[in-house]
Amino acid sequence: MGNLLQLLRKEDSNNFKLPDNVFLDFENALPVPSDQDLYDTVEKALDKSTGILEGLRAYTGATEPIREAIKNNDCEKSQVTAWKAVCPLVNALNTYYQYSIELDKQVVELLTVLCSEPPMESLENHQALAKQFALILDFVLAFDDLKMTNPSIQNDFSFYRRMRNRVKAYSEAEEHEVSNEVANRMSMFYAYPTPMLKMLSNSVTTFVQKNQALPLENTTDIFSTMANLCRCMIEDPQIVARFQQKETVLFVLRVMVGAIILYDHVHPVGAFYRKSNIDIKSSIKLLKDQPPNTVETLMNALRFLLSIPTLSKWATYETDHE
Repeated sequence: MGNLLQLLRKEDSNNFKLPDNVFLDFENALPVPSDQDLYDTVEKALDKSTGILEGLRAYTGATEPIREAIKNNDCEKSQVTAWKAVCPLVNALNTYYQYSIELDKQVVELLTVLCSEPPMESLENHQALAKQFALILDFVLAFDDLKMTNPSIQNDFSFYRRMRNRVKAYSEAEEHEVSNEVANRMSMFYAYPTPMLKMLSNSVTTFVQKNQALPLENTTDIFSTMANLCRCMIEDPQIVARFQQKETVLFVLRVMVGAIILYDHVHPVGAFYRKSNIDIKSSIKLLKDQPPNTVETLMNALRFLLSIPTLSKWATYETDHE
């Protein structure tokens, strides 16, 4: 890992060279003593991510009770049945929302360390923290993909908000409720197609605004360096052969895409600018070279979540860079 400081020497605007044997160990990196406390705090938060994803993956919604309640608007029994069905689901959605707040704090703490040094030195000196930031990126993309493909989430919460005042007269209604303030914040959170990514990009933007003494490049270059490093690792068969788990390839690709998205949100001209520090052309090609249907959600993330006004611009970009 010592030659990571030679990482990504830029020979021209879109040609990045990776030295031999450069490897960011996303599987086994351990914290240095000075990072141990922060590492443990973030690790405790990350321990919850698997349960969050499992809960969201199992989220089936209250479509049928809600449909019956809407169809039988004057039937108190139908209203109570739908309310009792949707309240536990809203409590679960509140758990996910509260977790986003917890992750927001951890992201700021991680960036405070990772952006305190030039990016190549930071990735060298704080490899375990970089791994944790990568795990957060991976979780964010996985969560948002599940959310986007489950319309019941938005429908359930919309019904819940419409019914809140009406059901106060029903027995046991209040014990299931979240406060008005929290409900309003949840509504804003789930209104976005990709709420966790919105949280993450807001965290990064807030970090930049509150740390103006730090060069902006320290933040943007962390993301561009990580994105290029992930791409170069997957392009090198010898590095891929070092992975202990086959799932690590897809993990590294997701981290690459997440880093590109964050770079695009923070950098003044974005990731698709011709002189961007990220080799977008090679990144897209790498995704296209993967087995069919394995990275379609990542391609969609770049299509719909980057700062591209229209899909025609994406199509133009692809055509111009064939």
